[in-house]
Amino acid sequence: MTSTAGPTDLKKQLPSCTARRGRFDVLTVPPLTYLMIDGHGDPNTAPAYADVLATLYPVAYTLKLLSRDELARDHVVMPLEALWWSDDMASFTSARDKSTWSWTAMILTPEWITGGHVATAVAAVRQKRGDDGAPALDRLRHETLDEGLVVQTLHVGPDDDEGPVLAEMHGEVIPARSLEMTRADHDGDRGGAHVAIRPGRRPHLPRAGARAHRRARAAARPAVGPAAPTGRRAIDRPRPVRRPPATRRRRRGLHRLDPATAG
Repeated sequence: MTSTAGPTDLKKQLPSCTARRGRFDVLTVPPLTYLMIDGHGDPNTAPAYADVLATLYPVAYTLKLLSRDELARDHVVMPLEALWWSDDMASFTSARDKSTWSWTAMILTPEWITGGHVATAVAAVRQKRGDDGAPALDRLRHETLDEGLVVQTLHVGPDDDEGPVLAEMHGEVIPARSLEMTRADHDGDRGGAHVAIRPGRRPHLPRAGARAHRRARAAARPAVGPAAPTGRRAIDRPRPVRRPPATRRRRRGLHRLDPATAG
């Protein structure tokens, strides 16, 4: 049994899928659930990244077929996205040292897809492709990400040319709006192995051909929050001096008690 309504396309429903070139929009992204796999290294050359792509897409398309055929709810497979972070933010802007990047590659799934559906899809992919054909199956998880408040823009062109766009976003646009990039526990309920700055998430796929490389589109969307007040922090303020018990302040004036006459 299949639905006659046509596939659900989340790209047309989510504001976070409508980034625009030359604009920096502030928006709130609702909690969304993804297929996720973690990794580290240059996404253009690291074998681990290729392994992740060889795993995520088969599972995503198997879920699409399962949903269409068994649940009568078809959907468009969403584009690849990723969380990126590094100990040194310059590796994203000026230095562009991709070998230091850590990432979580992910594909959004519709809200009706459950962990049980994912387990069924993983088992089907493993049976069809084997561990060599989908080498990162054991590291795949189905997890909800709550980005919350973000600043979003679109870069069009080669990946290596996005540094100035990110530098403008991080160093000018976000501070000018009294915001700052948030530090988040990337490892979530796995114990927080490290706290990482998330420089944003963006579609990222290797592309062949100079023309396609020039027209590559990458949406950057870092999570942000209200900027901390400048100057002395609250934790640095001196503790208030307690007044002697014989002195009480009232709303109007100062009322003193003479211990010799009190009582």
